[in-house]
Amino acid sequence: MIDARIKKHAELLVKYSIEARQGETVVVSGTSAAEPLFVHLYEAILKAGAYPLLRMAPESTSRIYFTAGQKHHYVSLPGYQLALARSVDKYISIHSSVDTRGLSGVAPWKQAAAVKAVSPVNEIMRRKAGVITLFPTIGYARDASMTLEDFQDYVYRAMFLDEEDPVACWKRLRKAQEKLISKLKGAEKIRIVGKGTDLSLSVKGRHFVNSDGKRNMPSGEIYAAPVEGSVEGVITFDYPVCTAGREIDGVRLVFRKGRAVEATATKNEAYLKAMLDMDKGARVPGELGIGTNPRINRFIKQILYDEKIGGTIHLALGRSILESKGKNKSAIHWDMIKDLRRGGAIYVDGRPFQVEGRFVV
Repeated sequence: MIDARIKKHAELLVKYSIEARQGETVVVSGTSAAEPLFVHLYEAILKAGAYPLLRMAPESTSRIYFTAGQKHHYVSLPGYQLALARSVDKYISIHSSVDTRGLSGVAPWKQAAAVKAVSPVNEIMRRKAGVITLFPTIGYARDASMTLEDFQDYVYRAMFLDEEDPVACWKRLRKAQEKLISKLKGAEKIRIVGKGTDLSLSVKGRHFVNSDGKRNMPSGEIYAAPVEGSVEGVITFDYPVCTAGREIDGVRLVFRKGRAVEATATKNEAYLKAMLDMDKGARVPGELGIGTNPRINRFIKQILYDEKIGGTIHLALGRSILESKGKNKSAIHWDMIKDLRRGGAIYVDGRPFQVEGRFVV
């Protein structure tokens, strides 16, 4: 049976998230597991008058890249990748892994080198209109300890695809987030407290961005770039960082003068340190985000969703997001989540802004 929500998903991405226009070239990338979404995206992009460029690859090629590749494959890029990035107008990136542990045995240096090598392409693409989304697979469902059917329901509800008019829902969420941002206008110091956590940072002169489904689908967060050099204190994260086939759990960071001077983990600590030593900006926070999506309420090991959990904050080490006007540069952008729903709080210039996951403004 064809799931009608897949077509609604495609139309939401094309019409709302990237607003595809006649004559534009839209590149769509993901694994072959997302073929049903690729097909509907192809149709929706054509109906918008744009040119679809599909880059759908078997997931196994990622593992082959790291096992059969030679050193130059990880440290340099062929010219066509930069040329392609420059030539397209917009993009849709689909997370669609079936074997989420497929890269767990890859040497960390190879992954770090590959991330660094592709950063010039990523830098070009970040300046274009585009969206990251997720196609529900059995691999993601297993990670979330859910059946595929339950996981599909969770994924599509988070995008309001069970509603008659998803766009209207996203506009309402945008308005609610705008009210929160208005309360943060002119803020200088933010303090986050919770279990194993007492962290302070400055947002003086920075503004919070309203993330409303244009760059991420789903979304539901507001975020800003901390002033470089201002982060002080300690933070212990409640959920593992899930990336590149690994889970880095029990992460604890100590900051002095804006840098993580201590970084420990109860699981995969060596990998954590390898990534944070990748470049000068990797130990510097590039983002503070506050989750607001009312339909995302549990950890599923997918950062696209988990960082939007209402009642959580996330601190991203590495690159500042372009829209935030932050200045930190790095090949990585690693979001780490702190759950404030049980005993945590956010203070803005000494006044409570959120207590135990509930906004008090």
